[in-house]
Amino acid sequence: MSEPEGRGVAWTEERGTSDEGRRRLKRPAGERGPAVSGALAECVGVTRKFGRSIAVDGVDLRVDSGEVVGLLGANGAGKTTLIRMLLGLLQVSEGEVRLFGEPPSRRTRQRIGYLPQTLGLYDDLTAAENLAFSAAVFGGDTSRALPAALRPYGRRLVGDLPLGVQRRVAFAEALAHRPDLLILDEPTSGVDPLARARLWETIGETAAAGAGVLVTTHYMDEAGECGRLVIMADGRVVSRGTAAEITGDARVTVVETDAWARAFGVLEAAGLRAALVGRTLRVPGAPPDVVRRALGGMDARVSEAPMTLEERFSQITSSISRTEEVG
Repeated sequence: MSEPEGRGVAWTEERGTSDEGRRRLKRPAGERGPAVSGALAECVGVTRKFGRSIAVDGVDLRVDSGEVVGLLGANGAGKTTLIRMLLGLLQVSEGEVRLFGEPPSRRTRQRIGYLPQTLGLYDDLTAAENLAFSAAVFGGDTSRALPAALRPYGRRLVGDLPLGVQRRVAFAEALAHRPDLLILDEPTSGVDPLARARLWETIGETAAAGAGVLVTTHYMDEAGECGRLVIMADGRVVSRGTAAEITGDARVTVVETDAWARAFGVLEAAGLRAALVGRTLRVPGAPPDVVRRALGGMDARVSEAPMTLEERFSQITSSISRTEEVG
């Protein structure tokens, strides 16, 4: 049975230790660890280099009890590399990482629930066997039943399950030992809208019970569920705060016209990037007077509206990319 990537967060370093040593690492199932004054997880000036390439560059990050922190960024922004350093799975090149006030270790990782992008499940075990195995690793009740929504899949091999169901199994496994810190890397990718909503409901309940949650997502509607957001681009943090603080007073130009297809082509030819929402064009980064001039004599209503979080995210990250290209 091969070991899936991500599975070893809590236990790969325990191989070769005595049973007595393992027992010292365990705590009773269903109990949270001792209260921590300060951050549950903290990165201070963390940098990771791969040869001459800098994957993460001087990042500061903090997760406290009872909060949900969203880590946003395009593919390659450095999110997963940062998470792996936070877990102690990857050494930092510069800076410092602390979990529960100390460096990452087997002991601190016992208090973490981790859902990697690769899920960390064994394809050749059933859903029930995967959860039982995880319970044994964390010292819990191996006979504990699957959550009701997953029981129809309990006897099926994980490798035969749809991706959305696999993610639900992995999420249930990450929560099973009631972690003090939950780290979720793209947890809802490939999950249907109803399951996504239920998952986020569970994330909210977990935070309300006192755990800290760090979650990466590509869905901007999910980002709105987070108490704080940290946006990364090219390995650096480029914005942070609540969704309202990040969008601020940023505005977008809105074009309403029956000839929307023609208007889209005219704006594109003028070098103005427009997004089609229904039959309305939204043009970030260009004030109304510039858009009106580009449209010429077209019959169109041009106005302004508050920028959405997704538009603001795109504006921030694309401006960083343009700066890098110029440099």
